[in-house]
Formats: sequence, C-alpha cells, structure tokens
Amino acid sequence: LIVVTDPHRVGHEETYYPGETNLRLADVVLINKIDSAKTEDVEALKNTIARVNPSAVIVDAESLITVEDSSIISGKKVLVVEDSRTSRNHICSLLRKFQFQVHEANDGLEALEELDNHRDIKMVIADHRMPNMDGYELVKAIRHEKRMQDLVFIGLSANGDSVLTSKFIKSGANDFLSKPFYHEEFYCRIMQNLESQEMIQTIRNSANLDPLTKVYNRRFLYEKAEELFANKASRKDVIVSMIDADNFKSVNDTYGHKTGDMLLQEFAALLKDYFPDDLIVRYGGEEFTVVSVRPPKVYLSALSAFMDAVRSTIFTNHKFNITCSIGVCTEEHKCLESQLEVADARLYEAKHAGKDQIILRDSVAKTVEA
Repeated sequence: LIVVTDPHRVGHEETYYPGETNLRLADVVLINKIDSAKTEDVEALKNTIARVNPSAVIVDAESLITVEDSSIISGKKVLVVEDSRTSRNHICSLLRKFQFQVHEANDGLEALEELDNHRDIKMVIADHRMPNMDGYELVKAIRHEKRMQDLVFIGLSANGDSVLTSKFIKSGANDFLSKPFYHEEFYCRIMQNLESQEMIQTIRNSANLDPLTKVYNRRFLYEKAEELFANKASRKDVIVSMIDADNFKSVNDTYGHKTGDMLLQEFAALLKDYFPDDLIVRYGGEEFTVVSVRPPKVYLSALSAFMDAVRSTIFTNHKFNITCSIGVCTEEHKCLESQLEVADARLYEAKHAGKDQIILRDSVAKTVEA
C-alpha cells in the first residue's frame, strides 16, 4: 500500500479518518510537495511516520506544476516588491522555476523606478506593509499612469483582513493573496491573471491591428494621434511619412491577389525591421504610414536604409523586386490630419516624379542619402 502525505497539513495524518488507518497500514509513505513546504514541517511529518509506522519506507517527492501554453509565462518580466528579504527570495524562487524574468524592489518607490526603467514588465507582486510607499499606495500610483493600465497587480499580506483585500481590489489590484500561501494557489493565480491579460490584448489587437499585415490600422492611428498632439511640447517632434509600394497593381494583375497579399505582408515585415520603435500603420491598400518622434536625422537615415532594403529584397515565391515612394512631413502642425495631408501630397509628387524616391519638401524631390 502506498500512501501520499502533505507536509503543508502536518497533524492531519493522525487526526482524520481514514488517513491515520492508511498511514498505519502503508508499506510506502510518499511525502509530496517538499519543494514548497517548510523544512521543519517535513521533518515533523517524518517523525510522525516513524513513530506510527516504523516499518514503512519514506519517499520524498516534489509536486511539479505544468502549464499547457508555456508562451504565456516564459520570459515574461515580473516585479516582486517586498521589504522582507526572506519572503522576497521565496517568491522569486517560485517564479524563476517557470522561467519568469524576475525583478526585485524593496518598497513602492523602488518599484516605480524599476517600472520606469523596464517598461516591458507585465506583472507586479507587492506586499502591503513596506517602508516609504506601501503596496496600497503603489497600486494607486500605477493605475494613475495610462501606460500601466494593463499591468497585472497582485497584492500580498500576512494580515488576513478582508477589508484590506477589498481595499486593494477597489484601488486597482487584479488579485490578492494572504500569506502564507500554498504554491499551487500562487501559480494558479499567476496563470489566471496572465491568461486574462493575454485575452484582453487579443481582443484589443483584433480591434487595432490590420488582419493581413499585422501592423496597426487607421483607427488606432487616429486614437494614438490624440495622445501625441495633446501635448504642445511633444507635437513639434512628430514626423509623419506616407509610404507606397510602387507598381502594386501590376503585381496583382500579373501574379494574382494572393501574391499581392503576400507582398504586402513581406513589405510590412520589412517596415517593422527598420522602424521597431515607431508607429507603423496600414493606411489603405498598398499605402503605409509611419509616425515617429525620433530626431529627424536619425529617422531620415532609417528611411533611406529602408528604401535600399526594399530595392535589394526579393519578394514572394515569384522572386521579383519592387521599389517604393515616400512623402515626409517634418514640419510642426496642430493636428495629425494636417501632417498626413502634407505627407500624402509629397507622396503623390514622388509618384509623378518617377517613383523610387523620398520627397521632403514641396516641389523639391530627392532621395535621402544614408
């Protein structure tokens, strides 16, 4: 007879039926979850087994937890905010077992610094009682920042006060855990919240991304424009380009629409390579928009490099080359619509001036050299 015991519930093996009976009859007693249980609890359980059934063989075991879709968690960044080093190390150890990239902070103020330095952090796990800024103040500060609205926040506390739990949730926390917690519950809460985050992102992408090229659509462009042009100081840094794949109609006429779609996908992928930090939008058909706040010299150099890459790339399985024409507006305007109109007029001029070039100013056509 093999009996499984739980070191998280020391004492239950003697106080519940048929647990005690099974323990006395066991040939082998397996102590599960030794990777998450306290050492003293494991030892106490072993002493009980030796006293109650001295002839039983004792086997130590870990309780391994697996996930169906490891991409949801693998490599994702989590910030653990806890002033107790012992507690922080324990939480970090649990997270690293699942290949999370773990960042640490001692209090809320340090946490805000980490979030500012590492903007791709997806989750914050924070204790309630901490010096300088506690977990309750931290979640309120995070929710005041628009860019961190989707960040998952899980509060922790050794105080089992239900009022504290509701206070955290009302302030913007996604979840709350009382310490000490079972590591199974910890992983379940982590996974549940990350899956919800992924679902929200999927829904948002379906509304904001062009389904063919997987770059943003025009709807998202105008939504983002409100943010860019709301601040008068940042408005002067906005550069808008209209980029058009030359002779696209002839590709459709010669090879068919399926090849045309493939060309647009490859063209968009090239845009992502050369403008990874800029806003890339499929404006319509074979026309794309890039909005940047980079220094003009740096951005124009990237445009020139992109044009060279387009010329040298062999597109689709039909193996042909194309060129592109670009209109650019670097001047300050009060709204995105005005900049788009200027960039579009310059694109039109580039097309009529022979294609395969960049127009930077009205009635002056030239290809920008890198």
